[in-house]
Amino acid sequence: MGRFEEMQAFQSAASALSFTGAAQRLGMSKSMISQRIADLEARLGVRLINRTTRRLSLTEAGQSFLEGCIRALRETAEAEEEASRHGSELRGAIRIAAPLSFALLHLQPAIFDFMAAHPGLDMHLDMDDRVVDLVQGGYDMAIRIVGRLPDSTLVARRLAPSRLVVSASPAYLAAHGAPLHPTDLGAHACLIYSGAARADLWPFRIGEEWVPLPVRGRLHASSGDMLLSAAIAGHGIAQLPSFLVGSAVESGALVPILRDFPAPDGIIHAVYPQRGHIATRVRAFTDFLAARIGPDPYWDRPLAR
Repeated sequence: MGRFEEMQAFQSAASALSFTGAAQRLGMSKSMISQRIADLEARLGVRLINRTTRRLSLTEAGQSFLEGCIRALRETAEAEEEASRHGSELRGAIRIAAPLSFALLHLQPAIFDFMAAHPGLDMHLDMDDRVVDLVQGGYDMAIRIVGRLPDSTLVARRLAPSRLVVSASPAYLAAHGAPLHPTDLGAHACLIYSGAARADLWPFRIGEEWVPLPVRGRLHASSGDMLLSAAIAGHGIAQLPSFLVGSAVESGALVPILRDFPAPDGIIHAVYPQRGHIATRVRAFTDFLAARIGPDPYWDRPLAR
């Protein structure tokens, strides 16, 4: 067994804190992951991972070795990338972390098209709304959708705006009327995204000020997709990103309301671990994604009508 494969298995298990998670990421069996790490520990003469029936944890030696593994695996990937520049095709793997809804709706088709254009590439996509550690997780890039990125060691590239849209179904509006002012929302059933820091406050620009207004409703969910389905079914009013509701507005399933009172825009970023070199394949995919979305993303076109 090669040292590279042992280090790769260890890094994946340390990132997931799970042999099963490492096996899924690397496309091999759990027993193979366990054996590779056992072989690595035997060769080094030190325990790297504490194993219990519930979870894994790194020993002090394991934490120190993980940092070296991450550097070594990154440098190996960059060396391969440098060598592949002499060829005509992009080669290697790109590991991406992205929010679930955005990944399914917009990143997934982009990845399919990019893979078709570059058959030498492997794409690994983790879809999760949690914020992952790019370095420890071994990711080449992540998609982050926030109002403002916190100060960090990450390198960021702006891809597109992400606008919040208040909308409801024609059936709901026919039955309950359309609110004419944000303060009217207090009399309506609102569909509340429980993943927000203050889920019960919806921000609006009223005049020259940003005003967070309290809302209430019977349905709270941490899934924007579920809230979208609930809004289309007529269960209430939703405030959701335009990348999620654009197609429903275009089909007439949802009607934008309160358009004179915008909510703060977010920004869709591609972020990378800070390092001097961003692999050509990663930069090429980001360029492809930026060109596909553009500063005026296609999902916003129905909202301009």
